[in-house]
Amino acid sequence: MAENDKSRPEPKPSEDTYRTGEVKVVGTDEDAAIDGVDPVYAAKARVLNRAIQDIGMGRYQWQLFVVIGFGWAQDNLWPIVTSLILTPVTNEFSVSRPPLLTLAQNIGLLAGAIFWGFGCDIFGRKWGFNLTIGITAVFGMVAASSPNFAVVGVFISLTGSGVGGNLPVDSAIFLEFLPRSHQYLLTVLSIYWAFAQLLATLIAWPLLGNLTCQQDTVCTRSENMGWRYFMITMGGIALIMFIIRFVFFSIYESPKYYMGKGRDEDAVRIVHEVARRNGRTSNLTIDDLKACESLGDGSTAHTDAAAAIKRKLEKINLTHIRSLFASRKLMMSTSLIITVWAFIGLAFPLYNAFIPYTLAIKGAELGDGSTYITYRNSCIIAVLGVPGAVLGGILVEVKYMGRKGTLAAATVLTGIFIYGSTTAKSSNTLLAWNCMYSFFSNVMYAVLYAFTPEIFPTKDRGTGNALTATANRVFGIMAPIIAMFANLKTAAPVYTSGALFLVAGLTTLLIPYESRGKAAL
Repeated sequence: MAENDKSRPEPKPSEDTYRTGEVKVVGTDEDAAIDGVDPVYAAKARVLNRAIQDIGMGRYQWQLFVVIGFGWAQDNLWPIVTSLILTPVTNEFSVSRPPLLTLAQNIGLLAGAIFWGFGCDIFGRKWGFNLTIGITAVFGMVAASSPNFAVVGVFISLTGSGVGGNLPVDSAIFLEFLPRSHQYLLTVLSIYWAFAQLLATLIAWPLLGNLTCQQDTVCTRSENMGWRYFMITMGGIALIMFIIRFVFFSIYESPKYYMGKGRDEDAVRIVHEVARRNGRTSNLTIDDLKACESLGDGSTAHTDAAAAIKRKLEKINLTHIRSLFASRKLMMSTSLIITVWAFIGLAFPLYNAFIPYTLAIKGAELGDGSTYITYRNSCIIAVLGVPGAVLGGILVEVKYMGRKGTLAAATVLTGIFIYGSTTAKSSNTLLAWNCMYSFFSNVMYAVLYAFTPEIFPTKDRGTGNALTATANRVFGIMAPIIAMFANLKTAAPVYTSGALFLVAGLTTLLIPYESRGKAAL
């Protein structure tokens, strides 16, 4: 939800105001995201927020922006990798239900998001920051040695367990080092998504295009080594990213994590280290944090692992959920945006995860099903995603379009071009339809990631984002199951995906809020 900047009063000192040492912290709307936790923790978090804001955006945060982008890239890269190897893996092992590979990956992604999302509050963000890409790299390369389809599925799922943790961990550590004035950079990171898809398809084109069995031929391992080389290459890229993160970039543990563990001295030390790397100084002292331990009600900080889990769970407790449905207008807004995420969560993988497979099948029917053409076309489709992501960022600020109008138009057009692909009478026509699909689907996602958090009140934003993400992941798991029963060799999955995009786009128009030109509440 949002309101005009002019109608937003300046925060005034009150019982929510704390003065700790030289740092004065006022409980404002921006701080409300930590509402619902114990008051000592909340007060110390406000002190750290103000200290980071005083340091400002500097060298450390910009370096972090680069390496955090690796996590964003991996999150989109590996679903694309799975879609690209689906055809050669299916041909080599004579698989009767190819979508099982996508299902295995989606289960791994969900498990990774849950484990690393909660785990980073127990054993720290730093471990998750490094290990998620490390796990992805190892299992990605090992998958190349798989002797059968079941083993491929196991390793793809294990790879997903690392990939699934990238966004929960990376977004947490990035936000906890960002000054409030630069939190928009979390949205800018989406550009890594488009480039990740382009990178994967560029590498797949020569490897899979030239070293893969042709469609509808007897396929042996020796003639189908392309997908194995491809997995080694993509795992190797993940390994390089891991090395850059682990060896060449000194990541600091989050000050809030240390503070939550009762290690205030370490929290203060990290803040000063960040300031030093930025060429700045900080006035934060241990006394500023210690002063928060007496708030007049005898409260003390809860710093054990159970308390860390409790703080995570409090973000999705029933109080915050009820707040998102507190009025008729809020209930309508929350319900509709969750529905949009659910529909897109089912529609996108139902079509996007099987594009190379569909290109190969359809190409064979049209007399042009060579693997080289299939992966060349996949690369061309990926190229169109980059300007789509950029255009999305521009259109959201255009009058009469805004977030809601752009999202609705892009989502509907995505569905229309999916339907158009079913009318293709030649390989080039099919490519053209899919290029337009890629362009508008990237516009859609660029807007969706910016619009969603803006329409939730700050104090309940974590819960709102959790609800939409859960709906997206759960329906994503359903996509390959539907694909199996609908049969990928027919147009049924395509029609289903197109219909879901159309419904999602029209549903967007019913959302009662538009956040263009307004400050998030």
